[in-house]
Amino acid sequence: QVQLAESGGGLVQAGGSLRLSCAASRSIFTGATMGWYRQTPGKQRELVASITTGGNTMYTASAKGRFTISRDNAKNTVYLQMDSLNPEDTAVYYCNAARPGTVFSSGYNYWGQGTQVTVSS
Repeated sequence: QVQLAESGGGLVQAGGSLRLSCAASRSIFTGATMGWYRQTPGKQRELVASITTGGNTMYTASAKGRFTISRDNAKNTVYLQMDSLNPEDTAVYYCNAARPGTVFSSGYNYWGQGTQVTVSS
């Protein structure tokens, strides 16, 4: 099965930092917009940040200025650097790889299994 390998979650105190990593196969990573989403119980999954193949980034308002998304094409890995964390950032964070289909190739939309991030007061 297709499995995006996530790592870096854990427990930190408010004001601390974490860096999440997500590795994908080269064939998936090269043509995909990579994104980080998060979800808490009873709430909808929320897009936190995304980065295109060309390096264009987008952030949700609550993450802007605190989080940084980046990608390393040599390692087929996307990162989410999270600084100045607060308890409201507590959630399961999911990695996503997406690409629209064309007449020449199939598109895709893959998800990781999620990694828990917990920020204590």
